[in-house]
Amino acid sequence: MSQPQHQDNQFDLFRQRRFLPLFLTQFLGAFNDNLFKNAFLVLVTFHGLAMMGMNAQTIVNLSAGIFMLPFFLFSALAGQLAEKYDKAVLARWIKALEIWIMLAAGAGFIWHNASLLMFCLFLMGVHSALFGPLKYSVLPQYLKEQELLGGNGLIEMGTFIAILLGQIAGTMIVQSGGSTDPGSTGEAMIVFACVGVAIAGYFTSRAMPSAPPTAPDLKINWNIFSETVAIVRHVKQNKTVFNSLLGISWFWFFGAVYLTQFPDFAKSVLHGNADVYTLLMAVFSLGVGLGSVLCEKLSGRQIELGLVPFGSIGLSLFGIDLYFATASLLPTQYTLEGFISYWAHWRVLGDILLIGVFGGFFIVPLYALIQTRTEREFTSRAIAANNILNSLFMVIASLMSIALLSAGVSLRELLLIVAVLNIIVAVYIYTLIPEFLMRFLIWMLTHTLYRVRKTGLEHIPQQGAAVLVCNHVSYMDALVIAGSIRRPVRFVMDYQIYKIPLLNFIFRTAGTIPIGTAKDHPEIKEAAFAAIADALAAGDLVVIFPEGRITHTGEMNRFMPGIERILKTSPVPVIPMALQGLWGSFFSRKDGAAMMKIPRRLFARIGLVVATPIAAERADRQALEDQVRLLRGEHK
Repeated sequence: MSQPQHQDNQFDLFRQRRFLPLFLTQFLGAFNDNLFKNAFLVLVTFHGLAMMGMNAQTIVNLSAGIFMLPFFLFSALAGQLAEKYDKAVLARWIKALEIWIMLAAGAGFIWHNASLLMFCLFLMGVHSALFGPLKYSVLPQYLKEQELLGGNGLIEMGTFIAILLGQIAGTMIVQSGGSTDPGSTGEAMIVFACVGVAIAGYFTSRAMPSAPPTAPDLKINWNIFSETVAIVRHVKQNKTVFNSLLGISWFWFFGAVYLTQFPDFAKSVLHGNADVYTLLMAVFSLGVGLGSVLCEKLSGRQIELGLVPFGSIGLSLFGIDLYFATASLLPTQYTLEGFISYWAHWRVLGDILLIGVFGGFFIVPLYALIQTRTEREFTSRAIAANNILNSLFMVIASLMSIALLSAGVSLRELLLIVAVLNIIVAVYIYTLIPEFLMRFLIWMLTHTLYRVRKTGLEHIPQQGAAVLVCNHVSYMDALVIAGSIRRPVRFVMDYQIYKIPLLNFIFRTAGTIPIGTAKDHPEIKEAAFAAIADALAAGDLVVIFPEGRITHTGEMNRFMPGIERILKTSPVPVIPMALQGLWGSFFSRKDGAAMMKIPRRLFARIGLVVATPIAAERADRQALEDQVRLLRGEHK
């Protein structure tokens, strides 16, 4: 499939057939789920629609479980189907199924048959469970790796906006009829809307480009229980991916508690009417959408795992502040106008908005990570495992909420408990995978101190071994490079720099190889060369600074012969790079020892320039030195 050379920003994807039809199909599906579900619940709650003698509260709680049940039952099957068949063709089948479900639901609305509507709600859960693995696993087939973060952000933004609009539309359309009689105007309108949206989704799915099967010879295991166990067991073998799935599922645990409690929170804590609840949902959805879109801007169009800890910090910080922001609100009943006119409520809205924003920071990089670090032929099933875990976590969230509220915990205290639990879960995850915390520290340091202009990153291979050589200007060189390159890289650096506090955690987590001089530490030097050979044999990227020391003058030092020894043992491609603009920074040796002077400025403009790879047999140290010097130009 042909792909454009460059997108100026993620919104340019909306002009691409390889993305827009998928986005619209997903948007319309999520919208229809909530349009139908909310219309059904409004009839139950406000218009007396009954089922088998159950009260409205029981039906509402049952409906949540009925909709989630298919994610347990059919996600494993959905993952297999998305691997075996063309995903665009599969999308059309699923959207055709949605039309038939909505026609059956139309009969349920017209006849006031709650049992039929509940069955259709289950079928819509089946529809969503089948489509879920497809929508995320097809993105790596449609998009370049540098577009994945932006594409995932747009999908998440669209999903939450669709959920919000579907909830609002479902309520407004049913209420517009003004009658509780079967076949009323409002119910006829909801039938027309649900079927119309389903048909629109089918036609957008037909515009999706072909996405050939990634495992066409896969034999479908129709035993959903054994396949579910097999999928989860397989994903657990990749610790980074599995813990990313747990992170996403935790987000849905966190979000399920907040979203489920928002109606009662708006009524009993904020003392608002239904319009205030709608405002809370709108602000939260806007926040998630904003955070999802900002991910690409903050990460420079690459998958930046450092945003995940940043997101978890914000979730807890503003979740805790929400508890204190609602501590002394006046017990006055508010309309929407009255609510927004009271200044203390703006702090509440700010907390909810920022919980959504940081939720976007948290979840979008995790989805992109799963798509890039899972085997291509298993991506759909990994997403299926994610859906299974999400459902499980959301059920646990519901049971925990019921138990705590029944035990006398207040609604505000429940939300506070979840925010504090988020800290505990975050510490646990980042202990298991230090890479997240390491990337966060790199991201914070580089984005606070510098604005990095990156040129030629496409020359760095997505897979396979290579040696990257670069000039050495400051103690921040390795962090700037690590924060700019999408792939994990292993640095070779002076063991004295390796031992610097705080930076040592980053270097150790990144698998940095400390090296010493032949004169002072020959044993460290020999161990380093052995480690370099092992890393290259394993297909890693290894970054070295051939000058052997940080410059004292701003000018490049002569390259040492170590690079030639490395290439003689491991003849892999060599990629020259140059850092620009770091001379004179707080971490350089200009005007005295590094880190012993007042920083000149924050957000300084610096550059990283990457050249095309050079074959090992042509990469002698003089040629590499000349190339790096040329890349650096006049920028020290």
